[in-house]
Amino acid sequence: MYYLKTSASFDSAHFLAGYRGKCSNLHGHRWTIEVQISGETLQESGTKRGMLLDFGDVKHAVRELADSYDHALLYEENSLQRATVEALLAEGFRLIPLPFRPTAENLAKSFYDTLSASAIPVSRVTVYETPDNCASYEVNGK
Repeated sequence: MYYLKTSASFDSAHFLAGYRGKCSNLHGHRWTIEVQISGETLQESGTKRGMLLDFGDVKHAVRELADSYDHALLYEENSLQRATVEALLAEGFRLIPLPFRPTAENLAKSFYDTLSASAIPVSRVTVYETPDNCASYEVNGK
């Protein structure tokens, strides 16, 4: 089995609605998305001969995904009052409502699903909230 790994980072804020602890308060992270792809065979012809996949293609997809979350407030849909959302939008803040609680675990699965849908042979996505704390998502047997 061959493996390639690349990563990209973004800065975003979040909070965990309904959580009892410090993370219930609005705070930010320098998130890192680490993506591993895998495959059993290398390309046999053309300019990508001897490659599992062109690193440039994978890096571009991961960077584009990271950029789409950069400098935004990630929040679970319906966890903020409507007036709060409207006030933040009126101030020009970038908000990204998510259909799930914005934990590293849920983000890892969401990023996995997004990249897999773009035909990248993703085997694992790891999301770092801090340099020492991360969560990974992979599908067994892939």
